[in-house]
Amino acid sequence: MTSCTRIPESISRAITIVAALIAAIGIGVRPTRAEQLKKETAAAFDQYIRLKETRDERQISGRQAFLWIDALPDPIAREAYAKVKGGQVLTRRNQDCGTPDCSAIPGGLIHDWVGVVFIPGVSLAQAMSALQDYDRDADYYRPQVLVSKLLDRSGDVFDVFLRLKQVHVITVVLDTEYEVHYRYLDDAHAVSRSYSTRIAEVENAGEANEHDRTPGDDRGLLWRLYSYWRFYQADGGIYIQCNAVSLTRDVPAGLGWLIRPFIQKIPSESLRFTLDATRAAVAKKFESVSNGTHDAEGSK
Repeated sequence: MTSCTRIPESISRAITIVAALIAAIGIGVRPTRAEQLKKETAAAFDQYIRLKETRDERQISGRQAFLWIDALPDPIAREAYAKVKGGQVLTRRNQDCGTPDCSAIPGGLIHDWVGVVFIPGVSLAQAMSALQDYDRDADYYRPQVLVSKLLDRSGDVFDVFLRLKQVHVITVVLDTEYEVHYRYLDDAHAVSRSYSTRIAEVENAGEANEHDRTPGDDRGLLWRLYSYWRFYQADGGIYIQCNAVSLTRDVPAGLGWLIRPFIQKIPSESLRFTLDATRAAVAKKFESVSNGTHDAEGSK
């Protein structure tokens, strides 16, 4: 299988941020206007990621707040678990952002959102098998994923191609590639991370003169998409958490009043879609396995 790229990621499921920035940025930008990714913008994003991954690794190593709802005060955490087990998808803006719109970097915006979903009756091994079925992402995540393909696999490292489409005021098609790493911590816990390795905006998609714009010299709708997934088997099923972090162009001057509401609303809605689609994909795969109509559990 956003994404966070499976489109997640399962890949890490990319849908999440694509919708966010197209809604947030596309409104005020002329379709032909290019915005170049500057070195200082990329460097600031890389620094943000380094600090984030250091904090995350401490949590993972110590099994502290493995899911973000674990860090909530006890009564609120119990209520959150009840909601998730009842079928709700819970999301929030990652508080590590530091500013309301994560715009404290030169020339760009960082969008950092996290969500969690529960899938009953599924084991960790079954969930991972479904999530790693990248060739079927286009089936599971339409209409946002038009084409999906596993390019290469080496052990627990996957190279994946996704063609993404978003329609929100403007239509944007992106050819994206990701490197996804999975890591099993024990019988009940696993993690994965997905880094975008190439994101190119497609000009005239589907037409004879279709071509990719130069990555980093386009409209700035999506320059980076990193996804971090956590898997926790408990309570007769599996909890799946996706943390999607993306980099886009900055808000055009004078349009903050119009765009900021989208920045706050769309990422949450897109992340919910990604996790809902992931739950449906895992359930469908597991049902197929149970009925003997698909590959055996864990096989690829």
